[in-house]
Amino acid sequence: MRYVAFLGSINVGGNRLLMEDLRSALRYGDFADVETVVASGNVLFTHDEAPSEGLAEKMAWIVKDEFDIDSMVTVRTRDELAATIAENPFAGDGAENLVHTLFLPDDPGEHQVKSLQIDHEGRGNERMAAGAKCLHIDYADGVGSSKLTGEFIARRLGMDGTARNIRSMKRILAKMDELDAGES
Repeated sequence: MRYVAFLGSINVGGNRLLMEDLRSALRYGDFADVETVVASGNVLFTHDEAPSEGLAEKMAWIVKDEFDIDSMVTVRTRDELAATIAENPFAGDGAENLVHTLFLPDDPGEHQVKSLQIDHEGRGNERMAAGAKCLHIDYADGVGSSKLTGEFIARRLGMDGTARNIRSMKRILAKMDELDAGES
C-alpha cells in the first residue's frame, strides 16, 4: 500500500537533512519505493498494510536514531490525503500557498479547537476549521507575519502537528497517482 508521511522540523530551525540520506535510512527500515517530494519532509513510500500511527512512530524513531532529529511524523494513505484536501473549507476561495492543513496525530477536540479560536480572536485574520486528524487554516495575510504559530496552536490543542499548503498537498497527491499509474 502507498502512503505519504509528513515529517515536521525537517530543514527548518537548523535541522538540516539531505533527502537522499533520509531515503536511504528509511529503505533500511523496511519502507519500500521511498521518494521525497520537495526537501521539507514529504515522503512517499510503500509498506505492507499497517496502522498509520505505527508507521509514523517507526519513521520518527528512525529519524531520531539516524539523524538525532526529533520529528513529529504523520502518515496518510492516498485516499486519506485526497479526503483531507476535499474537506478543507478554504481550498476554493483562499490562495493555495496560504491555505494550509496542519496534520495532527489525532482528531482535535471540539473544546480545544474552540479554545484556540477564542484565544486567537483579534490577533489576525486567519480562518480555522477542524478536520479529520487535522486543522485547516487560511493564513489570509501570510504565514510569516501570522501570530497563529505552531507553538500557539499546539498549546491549545494539546498536540503538535506539521503543516502543508494546498499547493504542496495537490502536488504530492498527483505524484502518488502518477506512481500508482506507473505500476498498473
